[in-house]
Amino acid sequence: MIEIQQLLTKALTTEASDVHLLAGIPPLFRVHTVLEPAEGYDALAAEDIEAFCKEVLGEKRYAKLVELRDHDFSIEVGGLGRFRVNAHYQRDTLAVAFRAIPDRVPPLAELNLPPAIERFVDLPRGLVLVTGQTGSGKSTTLASLIDAMNQKYRYHVITVEDPIEYELRNNLCVIEQRELGSDVPAFASGLRHALRQDPDILLVGEMRDLETTSAAITAAETGHLVLSTLHTQNASQTIERIVDIYPAEQQNQIRSMLSNTLQAVVSMVLFKRQDVPGMVPACEVMLCTSAVRSCIRENRVHEIPNIIATNRRSGMQTLDESIKALFLNGLISEEQALSRAVHPDSLSRAIRAA
Repeated sequence: MIEIQQLLTKALTTEASDVHLLAGIPPLFRVHTVLEPAEGYDALAAEDIEAFCKEVLGEKRYAKLVELRDHDFSIEVGGLGRFRVNAHYQRDTLAVAFRAIPDRVPPLAELNLPPAIERFVDLPRGLVLVTGQTGSGKSTTLASLIDAMNQKYRYHVITVEDPIEYELRNNLCVIEQRELGSDVPAFASGLRHALRQDPDILLVGEMRDLETTSAAITAAETGHLVLSTLHTQNASQTIERIVDIYPAEQQNQIRSMLSNTLQAVVSMVLFKRQDVPGMVPACEVMLCTSAVRSCIRENRVHEIPNIIATNRRSGMQTLDESIKALFLNGLISEEQALSRAVHPDSLSRAIRAA
């Protein structure tokens, strides 16, 4: 039987972001993007992983895992941090993936984010979206934003998460965190009921379907600040994804609603640092100026990248500008920069001209 607390403690102390348990190989740690076997561990047996899942989930939730073949939950390592966990089947054998969530919510100043993002703390209402692939820093950014609000305002904050990641403690704010499955059956129903619970701020773990998206936009339209995430790569794609969720006959209406409620879209890519151990984000930042709102309303989303590029004074920036700054400051290599750039040839010329 694998000592899971011991394994996860070792993962946190070695700064692993992820842990993978698969039958037939030792546990794997992902440390600063590199996947490697955990030292001192033998190959796992299928029975070890099954025993862990039964112990952590209990009889009822384990039966659900067996039936649905996937189950999300979280686990805590006392005094060090928590993990978001997905247990699943592969080749008809249980496997488990852990994502580390530090016990401490990092201050915004430690995240190397663009200064414009700090302004979101003072937004009274509207919709703020943080986008990017899994592991790009979306959850950390949103947790840090709420923590900053918690130091400044007396708000009622309600989150709906799958599962709860960072533990957000009450300070000036009163914070309620609801987990999918145990506290609430679905994002959409959690959002609808939250509107009757006197919230100032709503955090929705992910806008993943029509019902959740509609509820989030309605909440923003009725005067709440709504924070959420999508797995999109940039602001234009984010807007198109939201609109495309709706039936064709409703898309003009949703463009109008979105143009009125959307405050900002931040799209993130995470890089391994070359100067010190750790990670650093590059960010595209779109702020909803009157020009952006017109583009959304009039279905001219293709013009938004140019608006972002020509409005740096207002705090907007393209992803390539952010990547260029990371390279020029010595945080990432040229190879890394060009591999994730939107326009690698243009970025290469800009780097050489700098």
